[in-house]
Amino acid sequence: MDSFPLQVLALIAVGFVSGFLNILAGGGSLLTLPLLIFLGLPATVANATNRVGVLFQNVFAVDAFRRRGIFPARLALFCSLPAIVGSFLGARLAVDIDEVLFQRLLAVIMIGILVFTLVDPMKNRRREELVITPGRAAVLLLSFFAIGVYGGFIQAGVGFLIIPALMLHGVDLVRTNAVKIIVVLIFTIPALAVFLWHDQVNWPLGIALAVGNSAGGWVATHVAVKKGHDWIKRVVSLTVLVFALKLLFAP
Repeated sequence: MDSFPLQVLALIAVGFVSGFLNILAGGGSLLTLPLLIFLGLPATVANATNRVGVLFQNVFAVDAFRRRGIFPARLALFCSLPAIVGSFLGARLAVDIDEVLFQRLLAVIMIGILVFTLVDPMKNRRREELVITPGRAAVLLLSFFAIGVYGGFIQAGVGFLIIPALMLHGVDLVRTNAVKIIVVLIFTIPALAVFLWHDQVNWPLGIALAVGNSAGGWVATHVAVKKGHDWIKRVVSLTVLVFALKLLFAP
């Protein structure tokens, strides 16, 4: 029996869960990357192919947020500018790294984000619209350049970096998720272009993944707007904890 239909079904199913998690919190690529490698793709090709799902997932999610009146375009575009540059550089630097070391570092980062999310030090300073002062602009530019480098290089877990970068400035989690998907959508384009240039994308598997990611992302946007900041905070906390423990204790 041809295994390709089973591969497609697996990618759609796991992609749905991944897209849902990516929009509400992050870490969906920590599910899809291992699956793509398990299906026989080299790690570099899996890393590149995963971006196809992320791209389409965020196209549908951005449209869903916009239709529901959550579209902080000014803040998102401001954060996207340095992220585009960082993403291009990160994709160019996408070389082999020690996988165990990477997992441990990512787990430590995620635990730090979990603590930040639970403490929520900016909970009394939520803003309807973030005023970008010169000092805040400098912090955002540097933060999102670094986020872009990381996202271009590996993608997995980038949402866990964007969330505290915005919450630190008093942005609630509903608007943070909207900004996150716009920024990731924009910086995924140059990263994917670099991988395409080096012929590292498996299109059949990438399209199957995109179907699942898009459906999961679309559902998550409606849940995010309906449930609000506090519910998303619980989802983010649980998701971060599960992935951090998995990374710390993975063989």
